[in-house]
Parts: sequence; C-alpha cells; structure tokens
Amino acid sequence: MFVIGLTGSIGMGKSTTAEMFRAEGIPVNDADAVVHELYSAEAVAPIEAAFPGTTDGGKVARAKLAAHLAANPDDFKRLEAIVHPLVREKELQFRRKAEEEGHDIAVLDIPLLFETGGEKRVDAIVVVTCASEIQRARVLARPGMTVDKFEMILSRQTPDSEKRRRANYIVDTGEGLETARAAVRDILADIRARRLR
Repeated sequence: MFVIGLTGSIGMGKSTTAEMFRAEGIPVNDADAVVHELYSAEAVAPIEAAFPGTTDGGKVARAKLAAHLAANPDDFKRLEAIVHPLVREKELQFRRKAEEEGHDIAVLDIPLLFETGGEKRVDAIVVVTCASEIQRARVLARPGMTVDKFEMILSRQTPDSEKRRRANYIVDTGEGLETARAAVRDILADIRARRLR
C-alpha cells in the first residue's frame, strides 16, 4: 500500500484537501482528530500526571492545557513525548486496517509532518499551500484567533516555502476548490501510473 503524507501550515486548506482524498475513496488518518480522541481517553492520565490541573471530568481541558503551554513553552516537548507515541500506535492500527480492506493508497494527514519526522514514514509528501495573504485572512477569520496566537502557531511550523521545497506534490487551494480537486485527482492518477506499476 502506498502511503501519502499530507501536510500544510495553518489556514492552507489541508482539512479541505483531506476531504477531497476521502471523496476519491482514499482512507485518511487525521492526526488532529486522533489527538482529540486521545484527550478523552488514553492521554488523560499521563497528561494530568505531567501537568496537574489540566484535565477536567476525565478529559484534557484544552483551554487549561493551552494556557499552561503558553506560560511554559518548554513543556511542549514533554507533552509531545506523551502524545506522539499514542498517535503513532493509532496510525499503525489505521494502516493495518486500510491494508486489510485492500486499499492501494492511504493518506496520513499530519499537520506537523516535518516537525515530527513523519516524512520518514510515508512514500510521498503532498503539501497544501496558498498565498500568505489568503492564509492570514482565513486564519484571522477563525473564532478566538488573534494575531499573536497566529504568529505563535506559525513559529512552531516549518515555513511554507520549505515544505513546498520538500514536497513530491503540491495542492494550491488559493486557486479555488475545483483546481484543488483536480490536483488531488492528478496526484492519485500519477501515483497509480508511475509508482504502483
């Protein structure tokens, strides 16, 4: 089975692009959704042990955890050491299931693909991008988003120019949904024609 790593900085349209792969019948493992699930399950006890007071009612209280990390940015590494192995285990389960179901291609949707070394676990990288002014407008339109928060998120992400340089394929969502959808179909056709022979 051929595994695509799908990534892109905040506001680039990665989630929309992941849905386009799903619409083509490709299974997608969403790392963010997996983390969300873990924050109500396996990750709760170790996070509470590491950062007391950041869970509530058997779930990670995301706002409390975010406030703790904003005040203690060095703790990001400790959090990642707890969460990443759990995410990897779910990813392996997803890959096994996709293979058992007979899929020829699967997608790992990983926002921090390069930042976590995820590029080593995939066969090709698809980077979702758009012009920086479109990205900024999209992100700042989100509820509760501030310029400071946006800048903090960007500072933790590999720059878009670097992601594009390291990509096997690029989907530009700034040119409209139909153009992006056509790019997704072209990528799948190319993989099936050249890489899955």
